[in-house]
Amino acid sequence: MESIAAPSHPTYDLKGVIKLALAEDSADRGDVTSMATIPSQMEVEAHFLAKEDGIVAGISLAEMIFHEVDPSLKVEWCQKDGDRVHKGLKIGRVYGRAHSIVVTERVVLNFMQRMSGIATLTKEMADAASPAIILETRKTAPGLRLVDKWAVLIGGGKNHRLGLFDMVLIKDNHISIAGGVTKALKAADNYLLQNDLQMEVEIETRTLEEIKEVLEYASQDKTFLTRIMLDNMVIPQPSGEVDVSMLKEAVRMIDGRFETEASGNVTLDTVHQIGQTGVTYISSGALTHSVRALDISLKIDTELALEVGRRTNRA
Repeated sequence: MESIAAPSHPTYDLKGVIKLALAEDSADRGDVTSMATIPSQMEVEAHFLAKEDGIVAGISLAEMIFHEVDPSLKVEWCQKDGDRVHKGLKIGRVYGRAHSIVVTERVVLNFMQRMSGIATLTKEMADAASPAIILETRKTAPGLRLVDKWAVLIGGGKNHRLGLFDMVLIKDNHISIAGGVTKALKAADNYLLQNDLQMEVEIETRTLEEIKEVLEYASQDKTFLTRIMLDNMVIPQPSGEVDVSMLKEAVRMIDGRFETEASGNVTLDTVHQIGQTGVTYISSGALTHSVRALDISLKIDTELALEVGRRTNRA
């Protein structure tokens, strides 16, 4: 199986993000501890260890980081992006100059742990949501948009729009300013026609009445509309359950004329029930805005690391 490529973005500088992450760690002086304690030409072998169960992600990015710091480092992996790992499993190894490995260690792990955390939650959500498809949102860490969305792909989800530039998404504030859903949709259609642009159009709806208005407009006018967002139509109940009857009715009304996207009150506990309503997509901001990192370590003395891990129940 081929590795999962990063999403394509016209201006995002992934190499620049790597350089920034390295520079904030080493600044203009470098790793003073390593320079003080490690002979400059000493070579070592270090192993990546999973310290809990999950989906590993960030392997391809880790290779890019190691290469940026020291192209002579040799990196080998026992796993690939998207593989399930368990506590104590060796994920891979890096061999070469000790100084280069130690300098790179934290930056690599920060990316891998964050991406693996996103991929792990995405996998759980995607499996539970089926047959609906799980999407993330733009609620990503500033500067890490592409990295976060890459992790979602690795976890088995799909990407929503990358930013403001690649899809027209008419949300509540746009509708309020435009004077209603019909006026907002008409303005979007006119803009795309006048500028000879071909891209997907989605509109957020909050009530069944707004859906009726969207469908009425689409039946009378040629439109670029491709998807209708059904926002907060999953209603929490005092019992802790959710009522999806409004969402089901919305899907029935649309009747396959457009893709549908459920948004709001999406959790691991509710996503399966939402996925059974017939919606095309389910979007979840939590995939990227509330990341719980997956614990991964990079250790030179792996036997000692495993001994300590077993002692602390982390291996």
